[in-house]
Amino acid sequence: MMKKEELGPWGEEKAKNYLLKKGYVLVDRNIRYKRYEVDIVMEKNNLLVIVEVKTRNTAEIGEPWRAVTRGKQGQIIKVADHYVQSNQIDKDVRFDIVSIVHNSFRTNIEHLEGAFTV
Repeated sequence: MMKKEELGPWGEEKAKNYLLKKGYVLVDRNIRYKRYEVDIVMEKNNLLVIVEVKTRNTAEIGEPWRAVTRGKQGQIIKVADHYVQSNQIDKDVRFDIVSIVHNSFRTNIEHLEGAFTV
């Protein structure tokens, strides 16, 4: 089993490759604003897609996407807003979550498009 500190970066890479195969284009990664972070910024169909990746070894305590609470969503929205303004991006923004359960038995990827809104 992977260590917790390895699982996050591994999941982000897995999510990026999964989205690239679905026709998304990588724009940026690991965007920071103040003490918050956005994992992946993609583009598809003239939409800027802000992606939060949650990776767990098990779904025992719930699916990983459930960890993206209202508070976490607010943080992601703040980073996205700052990113869009500072880069003068004129596109609609969508917030997605990629939820991954990875262990020695399986790797299950769930992509929730439009997982939350501003």
